[in-house]
Amino acid sequence: MVELKKLKKSNKEYFYLVHSYREGKNVRKKQLYLGSSIPKDIEEQKRKFIQEFYSEKFLKDIDYIKKKFNAEYRSMPKSVKEKSKENFGIKFTYNTQRIEGSTLTLKETAALLREGISPSSKPIRDAKEAEAHEKVFFEMLKYEKNLSLQIILKWHKDILSKTKKDIAGKIRNHDVGIAQSKFIPPMHIELDILLKEFFDWYAKNKKKVHPAELAASVHLKFVTIHPFGDGNGRISRLIMNFVLKDNNFPLLDIPYTKRTSYYNVLERSQINKDENIFIQWFFRRYLAEYKKYLR
Repeated sequence: MVELKKLKKSNKEYFYLVHSYREGKNVRKKQLYLGSSIPKDIEEQKRKFIQEFYSEKFLKDIDYIKKKFNAEYRSMPKSVKEKSKENFGIKFTYNTQRIEGSTLTLKETAALLREGISPSSKPIRDAKEAEAHEKVFFEMLKYEKNLSLQIILKWHKDILSKTKKDIAGKIRNHDVGIAQSKFIPPMHIELDILLKEFFDWYAKNKKKVHPAELAASVHLKFVTIHPFGDGNGRISRLIMNFVLKDNNFPLLDIPYTKRTSYYNVLERSQINKDENIFIQWFFRRYLAEYKKYLR
């Protein structure tokens, strides 16, 4: 979180921007001196300050990952590229579904999606949603138009139409809560305005904000709006990867094994109304996922 701090010295006041962040077990601080008065454009100063921090700490490495990944990908034979996409689609489908409560294992998901073998001892709902999700994932990879409410509603409908037809592709008309979370999503009467603001923000920032930050923000903002009765997390992770794909960055899979830290950081961002908490977690997760390119 970027905080405005005041220091009093010899009866004079001085102002600083301070950002505290964790590095291993240590908490470090980055500071920016503002002067003896608070600038009129303080919000813009905060934005530039955190952008400089992101660039120094994360974004140069993330850009390097993009460069190395794409160079490697271009050199792959076509069949290897297709296999790589297939493997990612299976893993991403397994993890995003598992985070939301699916009982399928990774092996069962792979057998289902590669060979059409449905596990006999697991709910048919889990198998149907996994198949639908993988199909939507590959549709997303081919989608080249702008992100819009219409395409998001279609993706949501396609994922849930065989298991939860009553809510598939529909903005909720009721209020909801999130199990085991202190965050309370917006009331349903707020959703039209919040979704309009979301897409206005996206149109304004998609060419201004670094793609990795944009992907993290899209995920956080959409899941915070929570416009659906179910499937908000899956759609948020899908459009996160749409943004990465749209800017030629390697995609990100959030593992089921990291779900606790993922849930915690989402909740902290939402409760504290501080996007930087989730954005920095996202950057660290991204760097961990592709650390081989930084060796």
